[in-house]
Amino acid sequence: MCMGFGCNAAGVTGCRIIDSPRERLIAILTNSFVPCNGRFPTILAVLTMFFAVGTGFFTSLSLAVLLAAVILLGIFMTFFSSWLLSKTVLKGVPSSFTLELPPYRRPQFFRVLVRSVLDRTLHVLWRALIAAAPAGLIIWILANIKAGDTTLLLHLAGFLDPAGKLMGLDGIILLAFILGLPANEIVVPIMIMAYTAQGTLSDAGSLTGLHTLLVQNGWTCFTAVSMLLFTLMHWPCATTLLTVKKETHSLKWTFLAFLLPTAMGFLFCFLFNCAVRLFF
Repeated sequence: MCMGFGCNAAGVTGCRIIDSPRERLIAILTNSFVPCNGRFPTILAVLTMFFAVGTGFFTSLSLAVLLAAVILLGIFMTFFSSWLLSKTVLKGVPSSFTLELPPYRRPQFFRVLVRSVLDRTLHVLWRALIAAAPAGLIIWILANIKAGDTTLLLHLAGFLDPAGKLMGLDGIILLAFILGLPANEIVVPIMIMAYTAQGTLSDAGSLTGLHTLLVQNGWTCFTAVSMLLFTLMHWPCATTLLTVKKETHSLKWTFLAFLLPTAMGFLFCFLFNCAVRLFF
């Protein structure tokens, strides 16, 4: 779980240390519930723009408390999903845990460095490249080819808009998450590109400018909460899914790793949106 805060793909790889095949699989399938480094900027930006209060030190303090609450929700969902899996598709007897400390030895610096670069960094970057290159081409085509007076990107956003509204979002946000499958970092740039009808990915320049753009396109604090929930709970990135496939050697478990957080995200956003419509 701690490795997942940096990168869920690295967290999935780290599950190799678990001896029990059943428990290793549970840890793999639930690792994406903790926000990775690609999702933290989105979470921090939304919290800062819509929920941080006070000035100076108190702004930082409120932001830290809110971020901690989001992280704790992710940890809770990890435990809840693990319990759910252990009671359904991955029933079994919990294994005992024995920690045996090996003798201390002087590390072989260059061997550790080479194996770390080859086994972890380059492999993960290669998997990211495999997913990112085709996705970049698809995003460019959708943003620059028009059908009528509207780009294909906005046509797809309009098609997804009813589903997005059910979740307290909109079609552009939902499409940004779908096109952001290669990397969570590009979700917000895709939203900006669609809202401003540009043909290339870009940033808003500042949080103030981004907040103004989002409010102009119908965002409220309730939209921001739904955005936080779906950022925390949606399908893993393509690199993580490729890593799950490599670790489990199974398309079935890879699909479940995709479906489990996605179903939770849709459910929580839908329930929150229903509560908002009922009480507000």
